[in-house]
Amino acid sequence: MASLPVEVVYGLYFGILTGLVPAAVAWLLGFGFRYVTGVTVPGLAVVVLSVAIAGASGGLMALADPTITQSDNQVRLTVALLVVLMGSLYAHNRGDAFANDIPRKMSLRKLTERSLSTDVVELVGGRGQVSVTVTGEVGDIEGYPPVPLDIRTGIRNGEWTFPADIPLVELESRFADRLQNEFDLAAVEVRLDERARATVTAAAPVGGLSKRLPAGKRAVSVTALVPTGLAQGDDVVVVADGGTVSATVAGVDSVAEVPNEPDDDDDDADAPKAAPRAPTAVGGEGRVTLAVDRSKVEPLLGSDVERFVVTSRGVRREFELVSLLRRAGKRFSRLSVRSESPLDGVTLGKAGVRDAYGVAVLAVRHGGNWTIAPRGDQAVSAGDTLYAVGSRSDLTRFEEAVA
Repeated sequence: MASLPVEVVYGLYFGILTGLVPAAVAWLLGFGFRYVTGVTVPGLAVVVLSVAIAGASGGLMALADPTITQSDNQVRLTVALLVVLMGSLYAHNRGDAFANDIPRKMSLRKLTERSLSTDVVELVGGRGQVSVTVTGEVGDIEGYPPVPLDIRTGIRNGEWTFPADIPLVELESRFADRLQNEFDLAAVEVRLDERARATVTAAAPVGGLSKRLPAGKRAVSVTALVPTGLAQGDDVVVVADGGTVSATVAGVDSVAEVPNEPDDDDDDADAPKAAPRAPTAVGGEGRVTLAVDRSKVEPLLGSDVERFVVTSRGVRREFELVSLLRRAGKRFSRLSVRSESPLDGVTLGKAGVRDAYGVAVLAVRHGGNWTIAPRGDQAVSAGDTLYAVGSRSDLTRFEEAVA
């Protein structure tokens, strides 16, 4: 019989040889079971399986060398068994940990997702922002009229600031939507690189007045005594020689753009500037473009206007509510829920939006449908659009958490 140190060395050698396969099986078992079910395989099951595999491997080795299983080699076999068990348990633990670290939801978008370089991110009020710069000339989209020079200049010289914590794909979409809304473009295509440099191709606005005319209506311009404050969209009644005609204002002459009155707390330099109101008439004799039924066009053109009356639409309660909330210092925000945010895959009640962030959700677009004044059981997932109301600080904190 060999000395004890020699038997230990033989046991280590024999344990490593027979433990490679059990360790590999234990790693695959731990990783696969944890990744698929989220539950860890019990250690006893790993031990039993490893011993069984090691016994089969040892039996095959004993066929080549029968002295391995002799009774005077118990030290060697004990050491080998301990090596097999420790190696299998360690491999199982590593496989389980690896499955817990890698994401379970993989998508082509995440694999190809681009992000902004940290060099272009600026911290403003504790939140990362990025200024998008339009490089080169604004291109034209094939099949559309060319973009006018003033719009090209406005796009190229504009200041475009967005949150920095969104992927480049989403940032491109937001920039394109903003350009389309601000310049009334027919179509916009944006490509951004990692340094927030944008390449823009756009299509000029198609139509002006024609886009504002409802189906079945015709535009007619008349000269009348126009009330002060008349604006596009007002309902009017025109009394002329040919009879009485109900119409909707499609445009006014001699207009003045009246800006919104600033709020008391809008002196903050970082606060967004108020957008101007729609153009309104200054009053007096002027020309008005009306949208009327097709059958009323000729009678209206062939007669003089005797009276021009603006009809009341009644009180709009939603506007009163908005005004009341703004006077109370509340603001409104539209945001899109990002993936893996606190609202992704839960209901509003479970997320505790009001208690956690101090804001109220007024509307939710989920599954392509809008829900006004949603209740606590309203489900929310990534990509949904929310309208929230709250103080400026609470809305900022809410947007940082979920948008």
